[in-house]
Amino acid sequence: MVASVLLADLEVVKGRDNLSCYSFNTQTAKHYFCKTCGIYMHHQRRSNPHEYGVNVGALEGVNPREIDPVPWHDGVNHPSDR
Repeated sequence: MVASVLLADLEVVKGRDNLSCYSFNTQTAKHYFCKTCGIYMHHQRRSNPHEYGVNVGALEGVNPREIDPVPWHDGVNHPSDR
């Protein structure tokens, strides 16, 4: 699940030095990943460079399963695999 936030409104409070940035093609979008585990954290959008898309599952204290009505799949039993 990805949430939108303006660039000025996102604050990385810990682990900033452990983020790796990946950018390609137009170099407008910037994708940030944890150098240790590889999880996608957030990205500066190409469609709106003044906005980040943030991985809600990577936010401390937030459980995406508790946010309704967002459908999710466990990654093992995806409906497309049936």
